[in-house]
Amino acid sequence: QVQLVESGGGLVQAGGSLRLSCAASGSGFSSYTMGWYRQAPGKQREFVARISGGGSTNYADSVKGRFAISRDNAKNTVYLQMNSLKPEDTAVYLCRLEITGSWGQGTQVTVSS
Repeated sequence: QVQLVESGGGLVQAGGSLRLSCAASGSGFSSYTMGWYRQAPGKQREFVARISGGGSTNYADSVKGRFAISRDNAKNTVYLQMNSLKPEDTAVYLCRLEITGSWGQGTQVTVSS
């Protein structure tokens, strides 16, 4: 079973940047579609970005132009570069292996105003 471990969260001021990483164990990573989601306190988990095995990407409207998802198949890792962060981006960010629905444990991102 693939395990996912996120890292890179933290506290940043509005307008700042962070890069999140999600490291996957196991084989076959390069063919998997991977997603980033987030969950703010008291809110439902929401989609942020997705990247296919072939590198196609799509984004939530709320992050388009500010966030970028990428992957390094040699490292079994997917990244989320987050720029121009806003206080409303504050949430726990989780990565997901879309084909199985497996989740990582999440990493906290807090954006101060």
